[in-house]
Amino acid sequence: MPRPNGRPGSEPLHSHDIFGGSQLYLDTASAEQCKQWESNLAEAYQALQARGLNLDITRGKPSSEQLSLSDALDGILNNNYRAADGTDTRNYGGLDGLPEARQLGSLLMDVPAEAVLVGGNSSLTLMFQAALVAYYFGYAGAESAWQNHGTVKFICPVPGYDRHFTVTETFGIEMVTVPMTATGPDMDAVESLVKSDPAIRGMWNVPRFSNPTGVVYSDETVKRIAALGKVAHPSFRVFWDNAYAVHQLTDDAPALANIYDYCRELGTEDSVLQFASTSKITHAGAGVAFMAASPKNLAAFKKMLSASTIGPDKENQLRHCKFIPDGAALKALMDKHAALLKPRFETVLSKLEEAFADSDLGSWEKPQGGYFVSFDARPGCAHEIVRLAAEAGVKLTPAGATFPYGKDPENRNIRIAPSVPTVNEIATAMDVFVVCVKLASVRKKLGK
Repeated sequence: MPRPNGRPGSEPLHSHDIFGGSQLYLDTASAEQCKQWESNLAEAYQALQARGLNLDITRGKPSSEQLSLSDALDGILNNNYRAADGTDTRNYGGLDGLPEARQLGSLLMDVPAEAVLVGGNSSLTLMFQAALVAYYFGYAGAESAWQNHGTVKFICPVPGYDRHFTVTETFGIEMVTVPMTATGPDMDAVESLVKSDPAIRGMWNVPRFSNPTGVVYSDETVKRIAALGKVAHPSFRVFWDNAYAVHQLTDDAPALANIYDYCRELGTEDSVLQFASTSKITHAGAGVAFMAASPKNLAAFKKMLSASTIGPDKENQLRHCKFIPDGAALKALMDKHAALLKPRFETVLSKLEEAFADSDLGSWEKPQGGYFVSFDARPGCAHEIVRLAAEAGVKLTPAGATFPYGKDPENRNIRIAPSVPTVNEIATAMDVFVVCVKLASVRKKLGK
């Protein structure tokens, strides 16, 4: 497996170096063992601090290598700004998006092109706007606006995506958590909430390679979510964020069932709003975002949109359609992304396996796509692990970020984002992470 480069002091630390060939089982360790481990770990930690590292594994951004895969976007129009239907993309208008851009959104979300609206560069912007429409204007007339019905609540599977939580918190929406399981959100809990509490008006989802756990929702979970529209309040909306729909690391990664088809089968088309973008496919800051919804929902959304814009950047839409003309081109591009990401993920996972497979210090997911690895430390340790890592030169996502209001009730989940650093830098960062997990855990056991 990849190792750090040969800089002085960069040699990796192994558990047998510190524990004499044995792994750490805190639940059965004696006080004397813990004191000895703490002494050894403190010495190892000081050596890490002396390296003067400056590494960042906080956010799931594409690396520069990944961004360079799409540099052919620059100049691809070659002064031909006409879309397939003759539209001059330099001009105003086109609220729905170019027909070929809607087809690209159709490809990403596996929905009919006529169900797609094309936005700017950010699907998060579309999600915020979609929440704004629901809260202030309503998708079924003014009387359906969430603001007219007192307390508004949203279901948030946890651990989850911090920026989703920021959107709902901005509107003053109360966030209610349900556990994320190996097959998606705990649907018994979700259905119970929706049936018993009419204040529940929405639910966040990242259904394929969920942020941060990497879970892919099972077919049963997808169908049960599609069926929520039959029992929920009429203004209830599922926010279905296809952020990683095509971001698998291997060809045999699990597929995602089609919620659009389930909704049509169940007659719940109005209950789901889907989102996607090219942000982690082409240039992250200059991509194209998509929303897919029922005709009724799109009409309400476009009414708001028409008051705030005269049209999106159609030149950028056209650039992307020429760069990704079909599914084969998309697959070839995503294979190149996977080739860059896979060794980074393998480094993280192999370091965790090496350090913690035979211990009770934590558990983690083994994602087959997406941008994150989710690690659960022992309860009460996450904040201290993040603090120790920062003081040793490795910046982690703040503890609690994967929960609403930044409050992880067990103080244990940590999100690792390995996409930006090099493989060698990730290996070094994980060496630091391992020591910090062990040191924080032992000190917690000792009551320090």
